[in-house]
Amino acid sequence: MTAQPSDPAVAAFVTAVNADGKDAFVATLTDDATMSDDGTDRDLAAWAEREIFPSNGRMDVEDVSADGRTLTATYTNATWGSMRTRWAFTVTDGRISHFETGQA
Repeated sequence: MTAQPSDPAVAAFVTAVNADGKDAFVATLTDDATMSDDGTDRDLAAWAEREIFPSNGRMDVEDVSADGRTLTATYTNATWGSMRTRWAFTVTDGRISHFETGQA
């Protein structure tokens, strides 16, 4: 059974990734949103174009923190296959302003 994030912005992010919904994904983010991958700051738009959309990225959420903003998930895409990942989100005014991801 897949865990469900309790934070609405994070839940929308996961739904958008799993639906390959680029417009919905962008709508979950603040205009100045940032991200890091394995501790390195990345260009969010370029990262999403490489890691999510053309490579069929999917998140199978395994565990969610009490506040709904930290997840452990099996992340799968056509480039890297499946890996266990950790995701931590900062939410500002109902949208994601920053997220960090990396191998768990």
